[in-house]
Amino acid sequence: MTATESRQITLTESPAGKLLASNFGLGIVDMPTAGEGELLIRVLYISIDAANRAWMQGRTYRDQVLPGTKMAGGALGEVVASNDPGFGPGDIVEADMGWCDYVALPAKQVQKRKQRGPLTHLLSILGITGKTAYFGMLHIGKPQAGETVVVSAAAGAVGSVAGQLAKTRGARVVGIAGSDKKCKWLTDELGFDAAINYNNEPVMKALKRDAPDGVDVFFDNVGGDIFEGVLFRMNTHGRIVCCGAVSQYDTDTPTHGPRGVPGLIVTKRLKVEGFIVMDFDGQAEAEAELAGFAAQGSIKVAEDIVEGLENAPQALVGLLSGENYGKRLVHVADPQG
Repeated sequence: MTATESRQITLTESPAGKLLASNFGLGIVDMPTAGEGELLIRVLYISIDAANRAWMQGRTYRDQVLPGTKMAGGALGEVVASNDPGFGPGDIVEADMGWCDYVALPAKQVQKRKQRGPLTHLLSILGITGKTAYFGMLHIGKPQAGETVVVSAAAGAVGSVAGQLAKTRGARVVGIAGSDKKCKWLTDELGFDAAINYNNEPVMKALKRDAPDGVDVFFDNVGGDIFEGVLFRMNTHGRIVCCGAVSQYDTDTPTHGPRGVPGLIVTKRLKVEGFIVMDFDGQAEAEAELAGFAAQGSIKVAEDIVEGLENAPQALVGLLSGENYGKRLVHVADPQG
């Protein structure tokens, strides 16, 4: 590759069943150029999220990623050239840049970011990941001191932050994860009060032990059978925060809906709410509070960084199989400004 070229990863075919690295292709394209009102950006870090897989299945809150197109994805980058007075070379920016080395985007689609701590924090604790946990847990779940909070996919990017946020409010927090090693990490490193390996025992049975007084807040990233297991342990007037349904993303045959719906929702007067982080005002205030938690050590920031653009497909496949601890990122380049 020369200075006049850029690499990009394309979705070559829609996955049939589980996503494979072979569903993607790495190619060389001409270096993009910034037109009027646009920026030329060098991609530094790509955010790897379970939602990337959902985008391949149809329209969600964004257009479907179709075969033959560059793989979409949020990223952090450095401005190389600017045709907009609000940006200059060396600025650190965030946008949906896709999986590539360089991209040209309209300035109105790009957010300038101020570095606070490690650069990677702008995509983890201070990015959409941290803010998703923040608004979902604190604005919808609203845990109170002494309440019991359960978090599914608790060792993942959002779940690991959501559980720690509940701890800052004095709640008792139980995490659900897919291995004994992850469960130990949740309790020993992140301060969860208990953790359940859903591969070892039924969630509903385990919650009778680890949440003997029932569940007041459930922050769900998974859906499916885990949602059902927690639903049966919810307390009256409990709150269920629906953040994602990763159990349904990487398959052509989603499981049936959980039993107990709507019956238990009615009889227990449960609040069940889904959300998208962009729905909320106060983004700057959320970022400032999250930065404070990280600086004080109230929240431990877990980042799982994969090296090299060419490894982005496998990074997503691995995330969907649960191999990551915390926020998964792909490191593409270092800033030069």
